[in-house]
Amino acid sequence: MSERRSDVIVIGGGHNGLVAATYLARAGLSTVLLERRDRVGGALGTTEVAPGARVPALAHTVGRLTASVARELNLAGHGLRLVQPAAVATSVGSDLGPITLWSDPARTAAGLAGLSAADGTAWVAFDSEVRALASTLWRLLLMTPPDTKSADPGVLVSGLKFGWRYRRLEPRLAREFTRMLPMAIADYLEDNLETDALRALLATRGLRYTAMGPHHAGTAAVMLTDAAGNGGGAAGETVYARGGPGALAAALEGAAREAGVEIRTRAAVVALRDDHERVTGVALADGEELSAGVVVSGLDPRTTMQRLLDPETLGPDLGWEVDNLRDRGVTAKVNLALAGLPAFDGLEGEDGATRLRGRIVLAPSIRYLDVAADAAKYGRASEQPWLEATIPSLVDPLLVDGAGQVRHVMSVIAQSAPYTLRDGDWEGSREAFGDRVVAALESVAPGFGDLVVARQVLTPLDIERDYGVAGGHPLHLEPGLDQWFAWRPLLGYARHRLPLKGLYLCGAGAHPGGGITGLPGRGAAAAVLADREARD
Repeated sequence: MSERRSDVIVIGGGHNGLVAATYLARAGLSTVLLERRDRVGGALGTTEVAPGARVPALAHTVGRLTASVARELNLAGHGLRLVQPAAVATSVGSDLGPITLWSDPARTAAGLAGLSAADGTAWVAFDSEVRALASTLWRLLLMTPPDTKSADPGVLVSGLKFGWRYRRLEPRLAREFTRMLPMAIADYLEDNLETDALRALLATRGLRYTAMGPHHAGTAAVMLTDAAGNGGGAAGETVYARGGPGALAAALEGAAREAGVEIRTRAAVVALRDDHERVTGVALADGEELSAGVVVSGLDPRTTMQRLLDPETLGPDLGWEVDNLRDRGVTAKVNLALAGLPAFDGLEGEDGATRLRGRIVLAPSIRYLDVAADAAKYGRASEQPWLEATIPSLVDPLLVDGAGQVRHVMSVIAQSAPYTLRDGDWEGSREAFGDRVVAALESVAPGFGDLVVARQVLTPLDIERDYGVAGGHPLHLEPGLDQWFAWRPLLGYARHRLPLKGLYLCGAGAHPGGGITGLPGRGAAAAVLADREARD
């Protein structure tokens, strides 16, 4: 058995692990990053679903990447190129025909006017309101949650700064901000827009990756969080990494290596080592042990605290709290290689192809979303899953080499597919669910099934197994208000510091939550450096 010592060990080579490691290495700390898979990137993979056809493995857009993180790590200098089409999202499947949201609010309003004069008139003001509320929420997300046991004046100062910004809102917006956060997204949208199909399209942003339905409390806050920090407004954003999400992973890896991070793949951590007061290192599956005074985990909270940490260190009370974390996923991912561009109803020709460059959402009504969520709640894969798809090859043709039968690739997020099925299991149900997704797309794009050359279906169990996420939840934890801000992952542990001294959390289960932002990684690195400075 050999043993090595570093200042910091980062567990997990997802985007947040890479971000945390890079900031720490740039601060002069010797940093080792350990990834159990054969490559880093986590959810940012780009996979070959058929020869010469590459498709996003899990995350299919990267528009929530925080601009300051990208700038500070010089990701453009490491090859990152972002592509943002004018079309943000298009709803398919409703009786009204396709509804397209554009990055230009005025263009969206003009299109909506043909469906609803009231919504066409209301859109620009509604978009402006969402932007103002999202900007306020963004300041909250950038804050370090308060430590109620601490007398640190910095906690008071940050709270006062947020309060000052809140007071700067006009009174109506201030009231709307506090009213909106606990609301159900269906109720919030019903207050502002009259077209059900439009409301359903927008509501999916409050439900994506979650186990919640449109009438669940707190889903309005999820939608507002999705709008925070990226300027997407009410329509949201659709931004691709040229070369697929794996290109962002490659840029992050390049930045980490340039900073001096030692990256080791095929290095599975099986236990944390400690002296009952402070973390001392990690043990690997092959028997090797590495020593460090700081360990930063990019894994989910359950894996970090229950599977790696000594139960005696965790203790029964905290162990009970971790047991009750809501982290069971209900999201499946279906990746498709296609022989041609699907012919969606009402989206023909060049105009149709332009509108298909954004997110394609099959969720024709609020009731449709409700029914899908109810199925998952009772342990059934939805007969009519709601879908969010992209065709990234429309904006990045190099994803398909053109030599074979494949002409396009499609990335599909499918809800609702619960981690635990009441009847049967995913090994026997995986392909049947894939058939259901293809049939749903066939219903809005006749002949779709005939275009499918190859497909890959990932269930929550596959996400758990392949990506090491307990429960297969892409966000590590549900983003409900009980697991948000000061309660993420648990009350008292929202400042990235876990119960063992020297142990920090930097993954999507940490504040401020999931999505490709890089903020949990940057926040964890800041916590490590602040504690180091305090000790020095």
